[in-house]
Amino acid sequence: MPDTLLRQLLARRLLFVGGKGGVGKTTVASALGIVAAEAGRRCLLVSTDPAHSLGDIFGERIGDRETALAPGLDGLEIDPDAEAERHLVSVKTAMKQLVHPRLYDEIDRQLDLARHAPGATEAALLERVARLMTGAGSRYDLILFDTAPAGHTVRLLTLPEIMAAWTDGLLASRARAGRLAASLRHFGGGRHKGDELTMIDAPQDHPAGGTEAGIAERLTARRRLFQEARAALVDPAVTTFLLVLNPDKLSILESRRTADILSRFGVPVSALVVNRVLPSEADGAFLGARRDQEARYLQEIGDTFPDLPRLSLPLRPRDVSGREAIVEIAGLLRS
Repeated sequence: MPDTLLRQLLARRLLFVGGKGGVGKTTVASALGIVAAEAGRRCLLVSTDPAHSLGDIFGERIGDRETALAPGLDGLEIDPDAEAERHLVSVKTAMKQLVHPRLYDEIDRQLDLARHAPGATEAALLERVARLMTGAGSRYDLILFDTAPAGHTVRLLTLPEIMAAWTDGLLASRARAGRLAASLRHFGGGRHKGDELTMIDAPQDHPAGGTEAGIAERLTARRRLFQEARAALVDPAVTTFLLVLNPDKLSILESRRTADILSRFGVPVSALVVNRVLPSEADGAFLGARRDQEARYLQEIGDTFPDLPRLSLPLRPRDVSGREAIVEIAGLLRS
């Protein structure tokens, strides 16, 4: 990779490495983390893929805690299921501060059901990633995300808009409910007692304005978090995306779809890494046939992404595993 391009990539605060599953994203992300750390950048390498391989590559037990991988480089593996569980516990705790104790069982029941709703795990994962993104720069110079396969990544990048719209809708509904309650009190001549099914208690259950203010504050803070994450995603001075692909048909098609979708959402893609290219010294009839096919795919990659700089990493004779192997890949990125 040209040195200028490498410096530009690592100069951002946020760098996403994505692509089709199995193309070598974790290897490339790990090598970039090594390069950044050796250049003096304090770097956090975050895996959002449920099938974590970051710890396997470095030969370290990482998990959901910041773990030193090399001087200047820490690693973190986010467990989406555990994140969803923590998120729901937090929501339960917050809701129980706003309602009468008689509703605690109902809150538990509703949120336990929500745990299995489509998108619940991804929403919790997004909130954790958003908090990492908006906190970038406080403790790390660069946060490098080794993302899940491309389909998950696209949903991760588009959820801020969806969640912001959802939160705006909730705030608008609360405002309408508040105006209606005020009208009823005005015409009814006093306060109305909440019944057992009311999710938010009647005014006499809490200090006046306390419940409404607490709900609005929490919704507004969440909306602000997603808005800040969205702003960071589409700012080319802050964020960039690196696509990793192999010289094969499915990888090219998936990368093309991902690049098109990211472009529509204004997320910048700065470069490609074409991984597992057959080395020039490989020989034999079988490898010759593979090389001919690969040459056609390499040409197709050039035709599909004519404006994106790219680097080719050779197919290694053995699996990439262990710190020494990652350092070797980092050397190839610098060359």
